Amino acid sequence: MPQTRRTLFALAGLALLPGLARADHDDRDEGEYRILYARYGTAEQQVDVTERLKQLAREDERFRAGNEAFGVDPAPGRRKTLRIVARGRDGQQRVFEYREGSRVDGREFIGWRSGRGWGDERGGWRDADGDGRDSGRYRILEARYGTPRRHVDVTERLRQLARQDLRFRVENERLGVDPDPGRRKQLRLFVRDRQGEERVFEYDEGAVVDGALFTGWQRGDWGHERRERDWSDERGEEQWLQVFEAQWGADSRWADVTAAVRAALQRGGQPRVSNELLGVDPARRARKILRLRYQRGRGPLRELELREGEPLALP
Repeated sequence: MPQTRRTLFALAGLALLPGLARADHDDRDEGEYRILYARYGTAEQQVDVTERLKQLAREDERFRAGNEAFGVDPAPGRRKTLRIVARGRDGQQRVFEYREGSRVDGREFIGWRSGRGWGDERGGWRDADGDGRDSGRYRILEARYGTPRRHVDVTERLRQLARQDLRFRVENERLGVDPDPGRRKQLRLFVRDRQGEERVFEYDEGAVVDGALFTGWQRGDWGHERRERDWSDERGEEQWLQVFEAQWGADSRWADVTAAVRAALQRGGQPRVSNELLGVDPARRARKILRLRYQRGRGPLRELELREGEPLALP
């Protein structure tokens, strides 16, 4: 073979190497969870979007969950959620929830862009919820809204709100009643923890309720032990903590780790902030930061940054 021809073949082979490297990179199992199936909508009205999710995954590493992305609106006029049911490397099943308009980051999932080895199972909206002993720590017994002198039972209305969304703001309009016009009101949730102890959670008017704290929240299988509980019960948890959002990463590479942070705080202690703790490495070889938005008790909404290696301690 003439020298010129050998040289051309060699150059062509070198040109193929980056493409081969990229293909190997795309197929490599860098995520922590393998997707089983995906559904989009609300608890009452949703559709299977697994195949559409595969198309979106091949197009980009990230996208925004919404009607335009999935080409369907299963519940017009309602705030929808993308539910991805996945299985971790430890064999445990987990549900990832992305509210309409939020960004989905495929780096958490195994074989994201290749679409190989995932999305081969099917299930319903509630199939991944198990028996109701989910990530929440407290079961709601009763909900009351108002002031010490005038308050009403809003347990049934709270069930309706829970089925619609994971979070909601305490307002007269949302709860459908104003039991004491002109006065600053409060939503009180009477709950029982897993040890059987009853507690009271207080949300001032305008505060945000995060249903992730409560077992069976969106299924509404709670609130069956109602009675005229004493509004002045002082067993409220003044130091109760709500984590609204947690982002982990560096530069423009970030991952939503809200669920992982909540789970770590529930376990107690002060573990070091790390990829292992949060279950994902969104910015390899970069020094990362954990950004938090949280509220303790009835205090103000706070924001905090913790560097990699620092203890997970929220002042």
